[in-house]
Amino acid sequence: MAQGAVAAGHPATAEAGAWALRKGGNAVDAAVAAVCASFAAESPLTGLGAGGYMLVRLPGDEPLLLDFFVVAPGLGSLRRRSELKPVLVDFGGSKQTFNVGAASCGVPGVPAGLCEAVGRWGSMSLAELVGPACKLASEGVVINNQQAYLMKLLEPILSLEPGGRNIYSTPTGRLHREGERFRVPDLGVSLKLLAREGPEPFYRGEIAERICTTVAAGGGALAPEDLAAYEPIARDPVGARFAGREVLTNPPPASGGILIAFALAVLEHVGASSTEALVAAMEQAQLARTEEFLTGLYEPELGDRFLAPAAIAEAAGAVKAALGASAVRPEPGEQLGSTTHVTAVDAEGGCASVTCSNGAGSGIIVPGTGIHLNDMLGEEDLSPFGFHATPAGLRMPSMMSPTIVLRDGEFEVGLGSAGSNRIRSAITQTILRIVVEGMDAEAAVAAPRLHLEAGTVHAEPGIDDEALDALGARGYGINRFPAPNVFFGGVQAIVRDPASGALSGGGDPRRGGAVVMV
Repeated sequence: MAQGAVAAGHPATAEAGAWALRKGGNAVDAAVAAVCASFAAESPLTGLGAGGYMLVRLPGDEPLLLDFFVVAPGLGSLRRRSELKPVLVDFGGSKQTFNVGAASCGVPGVPAGLCEAVGRWGSMSLAELVGPACKLASEGVVINNQQAYLMKLLEPILSLEPGGRNIYSTPTGRLHREGERFRVPDLGVSLKLLAREGPEPFYRGEIAERICTTVAAGGGALAPEDLAAYEPIARDPVGARFAGREVLTNPPPASGGILIAFALAVLEHVGASSTEALVAAMEQAQLARTEEFLTGLYEPELGDRFLAPAAIAEAAGAVKAALGASAVRPEPGEQLGSTTHVTAVDAEGGCASVTCSNGAGSGIIVPGTGIHLNDMLGEEDLSPFGFHATPAGLRMPSMMSPTIVLRDGEFEVGLGSAGSNRIRSAITQTILRIVVEGMDAEAAVAAPRLHLEAGTVHAEPGIDDEALDALGARGYGINRFPAPNVFFGGVQAIVRDPASGALSGGGDPRRGGAVVMV
């Protein structure tokens, strides 16, 4: 029987985490090794220019959420001199505008976050843990179908500047294709520097200087003061009781976790998880995402207020009534969700669930570093009050929601997802499949999903047609996808059977996910 497991968005990412487990590392060691490998294997979704969150639960320790997400710049005297650059991306059936360029770059948190995680919980050195990633960066990763698709999709961003073209294109100027080997040697050099000197060069030293010079040359506002002030923050996770379990996830100022907790608490109160009840609970969560909610994300008491029994009971009553009528509030427009997730579980039952994102990528590559900076200031869903409205020095809000489920105080499920707005619906449904329907991780992750957005229920094949017809009759738009689709997120999950202790893993086939058991 497997003693540990890693689920990730690429086979090479999962294998790097499994390598750490075989070397005797714990779940955090495995997660860090996998995250570093993802910079090469899952570029451009993540990297040293990105931000993220890691939820850790080790035996004997209280669960803790490490927040190393992107911060809004502007603490220095440097002022933005350029506008966001709109880039049209063609999805084949629809087109979407992404806002990129130097004006979109926020303060990256990944370098500081990885060092903090290893310092707090790791049993191996960062120098050891970056080994697989450095090898992938120098020797290359063979591009698979999913990576080729993402690179093609994001080509307008990846080719925006000469630095991107140098990395993502062949010497003849053609974008790399499936089956070709993708190398980023400069990334390996940067990872070795991180392992050797910690975060200092990235926030106050030579790499920081290169980042600021590059962004300033493009008219962005990311200044030395912004990088020097950056610190990861440890937070208590937000929780909800559901089906006899404790669901722990990402607290404010992130928004996704608390919305997941809200929806699950409402379903628990209603005592139902049918398609109609799930859509109604999703709708109540969205209706609760008011301006007061968004402005309150930085208030310490928001979690208690938002998940108060009276608030849950009121929403549950609305769900019961809504099984006859609906009031739909539009959500922000669709986003690709250029994000990746890793779940690692060790032999002692420790779990590290970590989600990282580069947004869609800014198209700005820091010369000589292999670092593609994030475009979080240009992400529409992270700027509900308009672009550049988040005050300098504050975390950008996020839907990313690394999650752990405990049963009788013991680890049962670790999961997370990519997918922007669909993160919360993907995680909620995967939990329902596991704890209500009794599926193992692979089946739960692959099971068909739905998502409510702007009054339309988007559904994969396999969602109950009668229920969809009933929802359509109540005024919802119904969009039936012909096949499972990357639109519905990318869940990576590990499940421990409470009776036998056996582990099962699910790597989302929608995004090329993979699982390695150890």
